[in-house]
Amino acid sequence: MRRFLGIAAALAAIACGRAPETETMEQLRERVFAVAKVQTVYMDSLLTEGRCPRTFQGDTLVTSDIGWWCSGFYPGVLWQIFEETGDERFRNLAIKHTRPLAGLLDRETDHDIGFQLMGSYGKWWVSDAATLYNRDVLPLDEIKDVLDKGVKKLAGRFLPETGVIRSWNGARWNFPVIIDNMMNLELLMFYGRDRDREIAEKHALTTMKNHFRDDGTCFHLVDYADDGSILGKQTVQGYADDTAWARGQAWALYGYAMMAQEEKARNQDMRETFYGVAAKLESWLLANLPEDGIPFWDFSQSDYKDASAGAIIACGLLKMWRLRDCPADDPALTMAERILRTLASPEYLAEPRTNGGFLLKHSVGNLPGRSEVDVPLTYADYYFLEALTLYPVSAN
Repeated sequence: MRRFLGIAAALAAIACGRAPETETMEQLRERVFAVAKVQTVYMDSLLTEGRCPRTFQGDTLVTSDIGWWCSGFYPGVLWQIFEETGDERFRNLAIKHTRPLAGLLDRETDHDIGFQLMGSYGKWWVSDAATLYNRDVLPLDEIKDVLDKGVKKLAGRFLPETGVIRSWNGARWNFPVIIDNMMNLELLMFYGRDRDREIAEKHALTTMKNHFRDDGTCFHLVDYADDGSILGKQTVQGYADDTAWARGQAWALYGYAMMAQEEKARNQDMRETFYGVAAKLESWLLANLPEDGIPFWDFSQSDYKDASAGAIIACGLLKMWRLRDCPADDPALTMAERILRTLASPEYLAEPRTNGGFLLKHSVGNLPGRSEVDVPLTYADYYFLEALTLYPVSAN
């Protein structure tokens, strides 16, 4: 944990609704977390029991039950604020919004169990395991039990004949696998046993073979026959099957950088393989991101920006930079800073007690499905804060 420096200046910047002209990255980080504290408490006051924030649209906070794939991101934001500030209020709020997610284990789930548990119970485990905090109130074994059962559910969706983890049940495809699933592998790599990690590795290797185009970009969805042959490739949430859906590229970069990171002490050959996939996409992104670093929802389009894709890409770039042992002049670090400065500007960062309690404006969920277009989204906030904590203060 770390303490705020210059908090008065950060609060003054909030009141003015703008960033200081000569703001360092550390000051920016302090300012954003100060806004996050206000926004998350405000959001908590708007939520009714058992509901999770989904978006804010038409002056209305849109909520979901715990089954919605994003249900783990709000508690994840709260855990990040607690880790950053040490403010006990946010630990209590994080626990309040994490506990209900144990109910997911009684449901028929999909691959998103990783998203739902990593930011909630996963961050609770990391926080309490590091401090042995409140062990008498809720034993660490109880938290780990939820994670173990989540691992079992996710690993149980793996079919050896296809070499991948099934994403959705009952869809119009036979055995659909979306690039988003790369993010859920972290649950297996971090909390699973050797056999679970082997499933994650096999999924990543099969996805590497079938999801990517020659230029390094990826399809959104690959449909497999039961014997592992390919039935079709699509970009369901992108503009067209042959275009680069921005959030899909973000998931791929982050997912393979994460796998390379997790393999660093496990399997050097596997680490280099996964790093290579991420590096090719990273090069494409650095050549194709706009000047402000925030992509449009699809790289072929120029209508709606997607702050969520920008935040996830910033995380992926910073993970790649760390895998290269943190060179000071790395283009990935430069672009990550550009993205973070843009997201922390008044164009994207909400004023306190507005925006339904969300931090960021201007994200896109599923434009072809006419869902969540140019709105705030919980995962945009989550990865924005994560990127800020990944950014090295000493680099600025």
